[in-house]
Parts: sequence; C-alpha cells; structure tokens
Amino acid sequence: MKTWRSSFVLLVIVLAAMAQAQSGDWKELFNGKDLVGWKHVGPGEMVVQDGLIKTSGGMGLLYWAGGQLGDCTIRVVFKMEHENDNSGVYIRIPLEPREAWMPVHYGYEVQIDNKPDDYHSTGVVYSFSKAMARPGKPGPEWNTMEITLDGPHTRVTVNGTRVTDFTEGQAVPPNSPEEDLKEHGTPKRGPRPNDGYIGLQIHSDKDVVYFKEVAVKMSKK
Repeated sequence: MKTWRSSFVLLVIVLAAMAQAQSGDWKELFNGKDLVGWKHVGPGEMVVQDGLIKTSGGMGLLYWAGGQLGDCTIRVVFKMEHENDNSGVYIRIPLEPREAWMPVHYGYEVQIDNKPDDYHSTGVVYSFSKAMARPGKPGPEWNTMEITLDGPHTRVTVNGTRVTDFTEGQAVPPNSPEEDLKEHGTPKRGPRPNDGYIGLQIHSDKDVVYFKEVAVKMSKK
C-alpha cells in the first residue's frame, strides 16, 4: 500500500509539473523541502539542508525522474561552498540512468567549475564547447545558469552572460584515450538526443555545491 501511494504521489507531481511547464510558466522541480520527484544513482548523495540541495561524496548524480525534456529552458541557481568546487548539470540523457558514467558519455554535462580552462569551465558543454565568457562567481556567491534546449541547439547563460552556443554536429576537440578519462574527463563523442533526462552531478567528497532552485519552462512553438 505504501509503495502504491508513493507511486501515485509521484505521478501527480509529475503530471502537475508537465501541465504547468507546458503553459510556458516556470515550474520548480525542487520544492525546497525534500527530493520527491528525483532519483539518485552512483556513489555519494544529495541531501536537503536548510532548504538547499547539497552535494556529498561522489561521483554520482541526482536526476529528475519526471520524464525527458525537449525544447525548454532549464534554470539552475547554485553556489559553491569553497572558492571553487566542481559539479554540473546533465542534459540530453537518452535513458533513465542506472549508474553514474552513462550520462557522461551519452548525455552532455553543462559544467560547474571555475577552473582556467575554456573547455571545462562553468557554463560550457563539458569538453565539447569553448567558453565565450567567464561570468561564474566563486563561492559562496550565488550563480544563475539558464540552459536552453532548442532541437539540436544548446545555449547557456551564466548570470545573464552567454557562455555557450553549441549545435549538435559542429566540430569539437578530439577525444582522449579511454584510459585518460579520469585525468582529462573527456566523454565519448557522438550525437545526443534532442529530448532527454536532466540531472545534477555529485563530483567528489572534496567538492560541495548547493542548489536552491531547479526550474524548467517549456518553449512555446
């Protein structure tokens, strides 16, 4: 009975989210209280602390289980605990993830990390796109990231400044050897779907990032 009720509650939340998102309004995917509607895979965990999602451990991810998202804008408000910490927002994940590395290789990660590297800094499609600007603020200042999915086109702004304008199929840096993945973090190359799941990355026990808002607004067409 408890399992049935939990599934019913999740279904109601998902349907409400989809209905509001389809109206062109912002729909909050995080309610500020708990992680209803979200699922975790991999090491580490995400916890709700003082109304914020906090990363702990890793590498894993928390993904929105309410279904795939297509043409829309995703708004994420986050801050780093230290001057710089590592995390990311996964997009275009083709299937519900069952382990932490599938989204790396078959989705895209929009990076959260203010390192001095144009292909691995806050707001880029990790290792695929080159930063057009570096507007990310160090911890503990808040940042607002908006990720717009428009068919095969991905645009990202951070604090109102355009960082990424990436289209599926454009030239990207070559992949690193598989054995260098942990050092270079280069995902597999290849196409990603227009529609997919989204998630928040838990990078490591040394990286702590807080999220106070995750919202989506479907595109009107």
